[in-house]
Amino acid sequence: MPAIAPTLIAGIGLVVLWTAIGLGPARRIAAPALAPALAPVLGWAVHAALALPWCLVAGWSVWSVAGLAAGLALAGLALARRTGAAPADGPPAVPGWIWAAALLVALAIGNAVLPKADGDGIVLSAPIFDHAKVAIVDEIRRSGLPPGNPVFGDGPEPGRLAYYYLWHAEAAGLALVTGLSGWEADAALTGATAFASLMLMAGLATGLARRRSAAGWTVALALAGSLRPVLGLVWAARDLDAVLRPATGLGAWIFQAGWAPQHVMSASVIVLAMLLLARLATRPDPAGAALLALVAAAGFGSSTWIGGLTLAAAVLGAAPILAWRSPPGRRPGFVRDGLLAATGALLLAWPLLHDQAAAAAAREIAGPVGIRPYPVLGPAMPAFLDPAAYWLVLLPVEFPAIVLTGGWALVRRVRRGAPLVIALAALTAAGLMLAWLGQSRIGDNNDLAWRAALPAVLVLTAAAAAALSDLIAARARIAALAGLAALALGLVDGLLDLHGYATAGGAVSRDFATDEAMWQAVRRHAGPDDRVASNPLLEAGLTPWPVNISWALLGNRRACFAGREMALAFAALPAPRRDAIDDRFRRIFAGFASPADIDALFRDYGCRVVLVTARDGAWLRDPFAASSDYRLVETRPGAWRIYAPADR
Repeated sequence: MPAIAPTLIAGIGLVVLWTAIGLGPARRIAAPALAPALAPVLGWAVHAALALPWCLVAGWSVWSVAGLAAGLALAGLALARRTGAAPADGPPAVPGWIWAAALLVALAIGNAVLPKADGDGIVLSAPIFDHAKVAIVDEIRRSGLPPGNPVFGDGPEPGRLAYYYLWHAEAAGLALVTGLSGWEADAALTGATAFASLMLMAGLATGLARRRSAAGWTVALALAGSLRPVLGLVWAARDLDAVLRPATGLGAWIFQAGWAPQHVMSASVIVLAMLLLARLATRPDPAGAALLALVAAAGFGSSTWIGGLTLAAAVLGAAPILAWRSPPGRRPGFVRDGLLAATGALLLAWPLLHDQAAAAAAREIAGPVGIRPYPVLGPAMPAFLDPAAYWLVLLPVEFPAIVLTGGWALVRRVRRGAPLVIALAALTAAGLMLAWLGQSRIGDNNDLAWRAALPAVLVLTAAAAAALSDLIAARARIAALAGLAALALGLVDGLLDLHGYATAGGAVSRDFATDEAMWQAVRRHAGPDDRVASNPLLEAGLTPWPVNISWALLGNRRACFAGREMALAFAALPAPRRDAIDDRFRRIFAGFASPADIDALFRDYGCRVVLVTARDGAWLRDPFAASSDYRLVETRPGAWRIYAPADR
């Protein structure tokens, strides 16, 4: 099980490393006083974008991973020393207490990934479902880059992972260098990501308002969530669901930071990309274009939906306006630098881009993205109102603290025509429009809409914080009170999220507490590249949706088939074949396998080791005991059996 102290130290170490790498380059984006707040996100982007090509060339080892990190940190600090002091008329620095507050918030969010003891059992927070991707972290740690597919084995070949993995590669590198488990590295990186993203918003708000108080409001606004818990006090759940569809994955920062940190990091990164684009419009600079290429590639590698589609839409919206408003003599340089950045980003992201395109083709779908208005209203309301209800109902309900206050502040500042604000407004509009009309065709959920809105959430949070700071300073009491009331309403849901991260409150498993020893036994018989067959529904009751969380967090080996929920996102399988395989594995471990099923595990899916537990139906109707393909190699009476190929 994860150890808290090493996980905490590793998370703080990541923040220090990213800050060292990003401090010098951050001064190309922001005033020197604000550069430290932007440095952690920028440092992650530079490191992550260069790590992929570096490790493909230099190999995956402790020395190559640690050497790159150390070299980039020294270069970042050296570059920072060459920059002069902050000008007297520049924006103030983010106060020191904000760094401490951001650290506390980050600790609370990182805690969502860690197990909680409940008597002699274990309980997990709901976000652990999305952190089943620890299996990707372990895969990269074992096999390096590019990773094999830990979720499904189509024969003896390792396969390719059908997912953007740059964030998880960072966690794998941390685990490789420090000796942490994949689960511990994921928790450390989740907390560090939350810290970096929150500091970015605080720095942005301070720069917009030019007041230190804006940073404090940023922390409060980042903790605000949906209006739904407050509405639930007024309406019965049945009546509310009839008018407004139940909540899905379109959530505020505090929700997304615990569930999907890779997308939060990508959103933070492309905010920096738009700041760089705005700076290039006023000061063309090939070095700035190279930095933009690194940032864009890192954003894409962490989330295709955000760093790919959302950034592309934002650039297409902002670039013509920025070019038109820039001095005529600087337009050729802006166009040149933009083309250089786009070319560099494509080259850096090519391995991931190639894999994503191949995975989309292998799934045999019409395309990864379609157009469909976001469903908002419940069955008691006319469906034709959905397009308008997205703007008038859903956004104020899901983001009450920021959408009106931040939107008003952004519009007011756009009218002044500052390139930076134009770029941020274009990013906000692109994200909200894609969430409104975009439809992901990969999997059961509309991941595109849920994630595309995240950059807008970051910008609106910073803008709302700047607005509250301005309104209070101007003594605009009515407007300030309205903004504070919206914040108070949103904090109810945000505090409930934090409580859920800390206490979990889900199902308690006494078996999970002993699963670590079971998986250690499995690893004694399964090599680093071997695939293991286990029940896809093992410990499924610990997660909101059924997934073999025991294997994902503790297995540290590839699965023959990790279940439908994992295969949806990570295995490029056509839907009929995926469902047929899922049915076969469920049938086998329920104890209703045919000889053909066991033969398929051995011949077709490359299952070199099989785990049967006392929690499986196959425990009493064990189809492997009489199989000629497998033999029993280890058992713990009343707990588990491990089978290996008969000829081994």
